[in-house]
Amino acid sequence: MDIDLEKFRSFFSADRWAAAAGVTIDSVREDLVECSMEIAGIHRNAGGAVQGGAIFTLADLAFAVHSNLDLVCGADLGMTVGQSCSISYLKSSRGKRLIARSVCLSRGRSMSVYRISVTDDLGVPIAEMIGNGFTTVKK
Repeated sequence: MDIDLEKFRSFFSADRWAAAAGVTIDSVREDLVECSMEIAGIHRNAGGAVQGGAIFTLADLAFAVHSNLDLVCGADLGMTVGQSCSISYLKSSRGKRLIARSVCLSRGRSMSVYRISVTDDLGVPIAEMIGNGFTTVKK
């Protein structure tokens, strides 16, 4: 499969929430997608830690990119959307950047499952997410 990183960045630039949060698509391969986000003041909660919603947004974009790999690469398929997601927050970050890495656990015709691991730039595990996707019928 021919993967053009700029094509993914262009397609997902329409995800305005992730873009506003500063999430970037760093690497796209069939077996692994990496997205990251510089931690800024806007990402902090009242206690000073990175807000759970910011971490989820990062993990969710990695899930979206990976689960729509075929679509963005030109396959005649519908879009895969999140059917359910479960995230566990493990530790607070002391780093300056968060990195989400997505791997596919299972992919069928209409249902898929991905594991997204979020670490910081110091290598500390921050969160683990399981995303279940549903591929819609193309109209």
